[in-house]
Amino acid sequence: MKTAKIVIGLGFGDEGKGITTDFLAKQNPESIVIRFSGGQQAAHTVMIGDRKHVHSSFASGALRGLPSYYSEHCTIHPLFLFNEREELKEKNANLDLYLHPLAKVTTPFDVWHNRGNVRNIENGTCGKGIGSTMKRNEGPYKLFAIDLIAPREMLLEKLNQIAYYYGFLNESEIDDEVEQYLNAIDELKWNIVDYTFLNNYESLIFEGSQGILLDMDHGVFPNVTYANTTSKNAIEICNKLKIEDVEIYYATRSYTTRHGHGWMPNEGEIKLKNNEEETCVFNEYQKHLRFGALDYNLLNYALKLDAAYSPMAKRNLVVTCMDQLEEQNYEFESLTTEFKEIYGSFSPDSKDFKNITSLYQ
Repeated sequence: MKTAKIVIGLGFGDEGKGITTDFLAKQNPESIVIRFSGGQQAAHTVMIGDRKHVHSSFASGALRGLPSYYSEHCTIHPLFLFNEREELKEKNANLDLYLHPLAKVTTPFDVWHNRGNVRNIENGTCGKGIGSTMKRNEGPYKLFAIDLIAPREMLLEKLNQIAYYYGFLNESEIDDEVEQYLNAIDELKWNIVDYTFLNNYESLIFEGSQGILLDMDHGVFPNVTYANTTSKNAIEICNKLKIEDVEIYYATRSYTTRHGHGWMPNEGEIKLKNNEEETCVFNEYQKHLRFGALDYNLLNYALKLDAAYSPMAKRNLVVTCMDQLEEQNYEFESLTTEFKEIYGSFSPDSKDFKNITSLYQ
């Protein structure tokens, strides 16, 4: 019987989806890891011994040796993908990447628009062109993964029309980026396959992006992401493949974080230790990583919301960064969801995952 394990962030992102995916990849080495939301803005860190990688355009099973699959709900940027492939090649990772034909493709023009749009900057942006790509694809100026293997003349014409859409005419300053972009497309082998390809695997691991509280339908607008970050997309794919054995692994840090603008409960100073491997550092687009104590009412809200999309799934809780708090006062009894297991991570390496269900009972 086919099985599916879905990793979901319970907060505003940065909860530990990378380490959770790696934990599942280690337990299920014959699986494929499927991204079902977001795209190249991900920064999912995996550490295996002395090897470390921040996964973005590849799923977080790559360093462990598992192949990656990007669904139709995701975006990809060929140049970002090429650069990450070169990094992973040096780390002896799995470079196999499969794309749904309707995965959306980001262009240099989307990135420039994303970074230059005043409203985007005010509301918060990762600067990777995700929002601009998704918005553009709602209109007639679409670009999909299948177009990457179309005749070159057709691809170039679509890129020309996208440049026109954004008002680029003869701006020479972007020529070099476009040339690198086209070179990356030529260098990469494009494996374009629909969902029937996933029938080759008995075990599927679905890796989410960001967190439920940034969902485009349920977050506090306008500081949301342009994606469904609940289990909605993953469950739809499971239903298409007729997979009934589904488990969800909800990830939260042992404290609340938010990287960027927007509403955040309990924001305040948190004393942390052992956080030298923090991936989410200051950048000019998202600014500082913000901290706060866990809000159990908000966790309950996110869990109940997601259950509306996955009523039959079994549920697990993963609490990451448990080694970073000076004081550890958990109130798991305040959570109203029934969990199959509760896990805790005590270092950035998934080998230090522990079953801590007894703390909850």
